[in-house]
Amino acid sequence: LEVTEDYWDGRIAVNLKHQFFAAQAVLPDMMAKKKGAIVNLGSTSWVIGQGGMAAYTASKSAVIGLTRSLARDFGEHGVRVNAIAPGWIMTERQLALWVTPESSKEINERQCLKRSLVPDDIAKVVVFMASDDAGAITNQHYIVDGGWT
Repeated sequence: LEVTEDYWDGRIAVNLKHQFFAAQAVLPDMMAKKKGAIVNLGSTSWVIGQGGMAAYTASKSAVIGLTRSLARDFGEHGVRVNAIAPGWIMTERQLALWVTPESSKEINERQCLKRSLVPDDIAKVVVFMASDDAGAITNQHYIVDGGWT
């Protein structure tokens, strides 16, 4: 494991820290209104046991613990807290840095849905989870990966 403490701290800061402090910032108003929805973003990396990314995987799996803890602590105040774990979403950054014809072929072979996932696939789930239509859903973790895991 060639991971420095600074690199580790950076992964926690990028993938977990902001979700905690964003919740801390909005919870007082949500509690006062007795209503609110927080949707955290994790990753499927911990589900598939992806190697070579221990710091990333640890920080993303911690999102699930944070989500479940916040849901338990603030549900009595009408605040729902859920998490979404996206699969490999074809963002501009993914396409520029990591997607190759080989990796694209591999993911499409492993997914139940034989198409590339795009940011809008995640956005639609986030909008639903934040809506009143999801008013009875809390303390859950939804994998949105086209059936990859």
